[in-house]
Amino acid sequence: MSAYETLRLIWWAVLGVLLIGFAVMDGFDLGTAMLLPFVGRTDIERRVVINTIGPVWEGNQVWLITGGGAIFAAWPALYAVAFSGFYLAMFLLLAALILRPVGFKFRSKIENARWRASWDMVLFLAGLVPALVFGVAFGNAMLGAPFRFTPSLRMIYTGGLLELFSPFALLCGLVSVAMLLTHGATWLACKTEAPIAARARRIGSIAALATLLLFALGGLFAAHLDGYVITQFAGVDAPSNPLTKHVARVPGALLAHYGRAPWTLAAPFLGLAGAALAGLLLAGGKAAKPAFLCSAAAIAGIIATAGISLFPFLLPSSLDPDAGLTVWDASSSAGTLLTMAVATAVLLPIILLYTGFIYHVLRGKVTAGAIEADPHGNY
Repeated sequence: MSAYETLRLIWWAVLGVLLIGFAVMDGFDLGTAMLLPFVGRTDIERRVVINTIGPVWEGNQVWLITGGGAIFAAWPALYAVAFSGFYLAMFLLLAALILRPVGFKFRSKIENARWRASWDMVLFLAGLVPALVFGVAFGNAMLGAPFRFTPSLRMIYTGGLLELFSPFALLCGLVSVAMLLTHGATWLACKTEAPIAARARRIGSIAALATLLLFALGGLFAAHLDGYVITQFAGVDAPSNPLTKHVARVPGALLAHYGRAPWTLAAPFLGLAGAALAGLLLAGGKAAKPAFLCSAAAIAGIIATAGISLFPFLLPSSLDPDAGLTVWDASSSAGTLLTMAVATAVLLPIILLYTGFIYHVLRGKVTAGAIEADPHGNY
C-alpha cells in the first residue's frame, strides 16, 4: 500500500469520525430541541430542558465546522460539488441552525406564555429541520447527485431543491430524525428528573423502535437500488482527477461490500443493536447513561453503514457516472493530507480532553429548583 493510498484512506476514515462526532455531540442538542414541546408541560419544565443543552450546544457545533473544514482541505472536489450543488439545502440547514441561538436568547426576553410558546416552536423546528436535511443528504449521496464536469473540470449541477426529497432520501431523513430523537431522549433521561425524564423515556423508547424499523427498511430499499461500481481507473495513488475512470450502474451494488467483506456487517449490526438496547433501557426506566452510550453507538453504526455502502465513492454522479467523486480521485495532494494528518494527531486529543473536562464540570442534573433559585442566570 502506497503512502498516498494510505493517507487517502485515513482521511476517508477521519471524515467519517467527524460526521459521527457531530451527530453524537450535536445530535442530542437537536433531539432535545425536537422534544421540547412534548416533554415540557410548563414554562419551568421547558426551561429545565433548554438549560440541559444551553451551556454546551455552541461547543458541540464545532464538530460541524471542523467537518466542513476537513472536507474543504482534504476533499476539495467534494466540497465544491456539495456546497454548490446543494446550495439551497445548505441555506435551509444554516437558517435552521441560526434560529436555535436566536430562540434561546429571545425566548426569555418577555414573560408571556404566547411569546415563549412561539419560540418553543421555533426551537422545535430548529431541531427537526437539520435532522431531516442531514438524513436526506446521506440519502442523496447514496443515490448520486445530478452533476458532471466539463473537460476543464468545471462542475455543472442540474438538480433542484425539491428533487433532493425523493422517497429513499426522505426515508433516510426519517431515520435521522428518529435516531436523533432517541439520542435527545437519552440525554434528557441523564440530565433531568421526573416528570421530564419519564416523558423523555417514553418518547425515546418509541423513537428507538422507529429507528430500528426505519433503518432496517432502508436496508431493504437499498438492496433494490442501483449502485455505482468502478470498472476502470488510473489507480489508488494517481493524481486526483475524477474524469480518468469509468463507472457502471449495478443493481444491488450498495450492499456488495457486505458480501465481499463480512466484517463490515459490524456497522449495520451496531446500528440495529444500539437502537434496540437504547430503547429497552429507556423503557426499563433505569440506566440512563448506558442508554445514552447505546444511542451513540447506534448513530456510529448507522453513519458507518452509509460510508461503507458508498465506498470508494464519496459522492456518485447520477447524471454522468464517470464523473462521480471517489476516495482515489477527489482528494488533495499527498503533502496536504500529510500536513493535515500531523496537525490532527496533535490537536484532536487536546480538543477531546478539553471537551471531556467541560462535560465533567457540567455533570449532574438540571432541576427546577436550580432554575427558580437563579431565575436570571439561566435561559
